[in-house]
Amino acid sequence: MTTIWAEQALLPQGWVRDVRITLQDGRIAGIAPGTQPSPGDTRVGALLPAPANLHAHAFQRAMAGMTERRGLAEDSFWTWRQLMFRFLDQLTPEDVQAITAYVQMEMLEAGYGASVEFHYLHHAPGGVPYADLAEMAQRIVAAAGESGIGLTLLPVLYSQGGCDGRALGPGQVRFGNDPDRFARLVEATDLTTLPPDAVLGVAPHSLRAVTPEGLAACIALRPGAPLHMHLAEQIAEVDEVRAHLGARPVEWLLAHAPVDARWCLIHCTQMQRPETLALAATGAVAGLCPITESSLGDGIFDGVAWTGAGGRFGIGSDSNIRISLSEELRTLDYSQRLRDHSRAALATVDQSTGRVLLEGAAQGGAQAAGRDAGAIAPGRLADLLALDTTGVDLEGRQGDALLDAWIFASDDRAVSEVWSAGRHLVTAGRHVARDGIEARYRAVMRRLKAI
Repeated sequence: MTTIWAEQALLPQGWVRDVRITLQDGRIAGIAPGTQPSPGDTRVGALLPAPANLHAHAFQRAMAGMTERRGLAEDSFWTWRQLMFRFLDQLTPEDVQAITAYVQMEMLEAGYGASVEFHYLHHAPGGVPYADLAEMAQRIVAAAGESGIGLTLLPVLYSQGGCDGRALGPGQVRFGNDPDRFARLVEATDLTTLPPDAVLGVAPHSLRAVTPEGLAACIALRPGAPLHMHLAEQIAEVDEVRAHLGARPVEWLLAHAPVDARWCLIHCTQMQRPETLALAATGAVAGLCPITESSLGDGIFDGVAWTGAGGRFGIGSDSNIRISLSEELRTLDYSQRLRDHSRAALATVDQSTGRVLLEGAAQGGAQAAGRDAGAIAPGRLADLLALDTTGVDLEGRQGDALLDAWIFASDDRAVSEVWSAGRHLVTAGRHVARDGIEARYRAVMRRLKAI
């Protein structure tokens, strides 16, 4: 049994003072406000639910900063993608494990309590499957064993190069499976080496990369498990889907798939207002990756309309160009302000911007990850983060004002302690296994070539 004593903690009913939280078997066993600290308590300034990072491609962490040169043509998501295809052909299974463990460690140090890996790097260079069809998936699992992070693993179905059914090109062939082989890959993926909070879901990559029949097979493969898909990220994607399927991506999906709370749709930066409202009404989570969406020039998600319609959202680091929970939340709100020429765009009458952002990301992230977390409440998984309230930017701040100061005036250096399903993995701002994980990552980076 573990006990945490917090000067202030954010519970579902609001802020409480002087609270002791008891953890047992990875879950929150008890909450006692109005207490005094006892010997053996881990004492923290402010205790918050730790959101899940609901969308990441771990291997891309190793190419962060390598794509900031302009080519002869206008740079875009599509030119960046070609560079990514060239980069990934260097990666071995051992490389992917080392990179994944490192980025998971960074997520924990940033305040995330879990990671949802949108995993599509399945095969060897040239597209030849490994002897173990799930070799690369097991490397993600092994990395989570090193980092300790709560893992939701989403093997990705990726079958074609576009809506016209063209073959996968160089680089992409490492992703490719038809629905039958994909089903065997999912079946071969084994999470039993991880703690029981690990989750296995599925992910049809996008309407470009799977056929309607492949999408239907993917939906049926693991009933009730998390199901994630990229949707309406790029203008060219919208045009391609409309040309080949006869409707815009959101319009087509809502007409042809049973979208509900099991689903997480990633990006959604190219939606029209009626699509935003209709998708919000399904109960699906919008998976937002504001730093990556800014980096790639994707566009701006309509968070004001989405949250106004009761839609749930979560935060992901996607390309992992930078791992920062506070910056993702800040960038999300700032994008709304820039578009609408407003301030405090997502705040409500009762809750500050920081409160809306943090609680929204915690609740939506837990739903998307299939984790019984997202709030500090009895029986929930103990995905928790603590802020060091002695930092100068947080001096004297209480309640919602503390969250606003962390997200808009401070940064992730304020994160002092993190638990994932009760596993105390970050202490005094540092992951408990940082030295070894970082050393292996550095060795990979020394070997990899720039692109």
